[in-house]
Amino acid sequence: MAGKDLDVKIRAAAKNRCGYCLVPQKLISYTLEIEHLIPKSKGGETVEENLWLSCRQCNLNKAAKTVGFDLVTFKRVAIFNPREQFWHEEFVWSPDATEIIGITPCGRATVTALKLNSDIHVIARGFWRLTGVFPPQS
Repeated sequence: MAGKDLDVKIRAAAKNRCGYCLVPQKLISYTLEIEHLIPKSKGGETVEENLWLSCRQCNLNKAAKTVGFDLVTFKRVAIFNPREQFWHEEFVWSPDATEIIGITPCGRATVTALKLNSDIHVIARGFWRLTGVFPPQS
């Protein structure tokens, strides 16, 4: 599949939002990035099955990570794969929808590894809530 066609297909499958923090493209001023779920440095290929959307902050924090550390079970576990797992099975929103809470070992490890509740994320989510389109319901 050609580059532009693959880009359009990935964005549509991801509902045009980050697979990790769920920020929709329409709320940020830069283009969401297509990232490799299994990094190229670890043998990941540039094929549809290995690509998803990520905001810049999540992509930078993920880098080449594929595992994280769960602070509850004290085990290393695979981080969340938005192509193969369902966000609402791994995470919930805090009551004010500014923080992501991991509810499984994978979810907790992902929150920590990707710094999903960094000050930047939390402050931005407070403003995004005012739009009425955040957090996404599905």
